[in-house]
Amino acid sequence: MSKLKLEHGISRIRRAKLQSSIDQTIADDIELMAEWSNNETNYVVNELLRFALTQEEDFQKYKASAAADTSRSVIHAKATPAKSASDATPRSEPSPTSMATRT
Repeated sequence: MSKLKLEHGISRIRRAKLQSSIDQTIADDIELMAEWSNNETNYVVNELLRFALTQEEDFQKYKASAAADTSRSVIHAKATPAKSASDATPRSEPSPTSMATRT
């Protein structure tokens, strides 16, 4: 099993809002870990989640297969040519001007 390593004092990251409720004992431990590592609580939570996600082998297999499926979909979409606007429009009758030149 690998080991969680928190770097001290580096908590500047881009964030996305994720609302969740956690047990009070876990929240207390996270606060204590943030104090101990001299980081923001958000950084500690992110590192803990990142660590847990990398440890879950079944999830990693699912993530890899989902990425492969997505890339196959993108390749398939690029390989299938889309009809251009001129192909999609129905052929119209000759215009009156072109008919006039024939007579």
